[in-house]
Amino acid sequence: MAQATFSVRMDESLKKKFDGLCQEFGMNTTTAINVFARAVVRQRKIPFEISSPERNITREGAMQAFMALRAEAKENGIADMSLDEINEEIDASRQEPNI
Repeated sequence: MAQATFSVRMDESLKKKFDGLCQEFGMNTTTAINVFARAVVRQRKIPFEISSPERNITREGAMQAFMALRAEAKENGIADMSLDEINEEIDASRQEPNI
C-alpha cells in the first residue's frame, strides 16, 4: 500500500499532551491517527473515545479497561481487523519517525 504524508499544525502544548497520551496508550502519534482515520472511514462517523485515567493503574483495573474496550470495539463494529492488518499498522508505525 502506498504511503502518504499528512501534516497537521497544532498548538505546541496540545501536541506534547497528545504525544504523552499516545505513549500511555502504547502507540506513537502516527499510529493513533491511523487507527482513528481507519475507524472514521469504516463507520463514517467518529466511532470511539480513548481516555486515560488520572489514577494508578492496577492489573484488575487494566483488565476491566481492556474488557470494556473489547466490548466497545465489538459494539461499534471495529473488532474486525485481521491480524495481518494489525501487523501492517504496527510495521508502518515502526518505519515512521515519531511525530
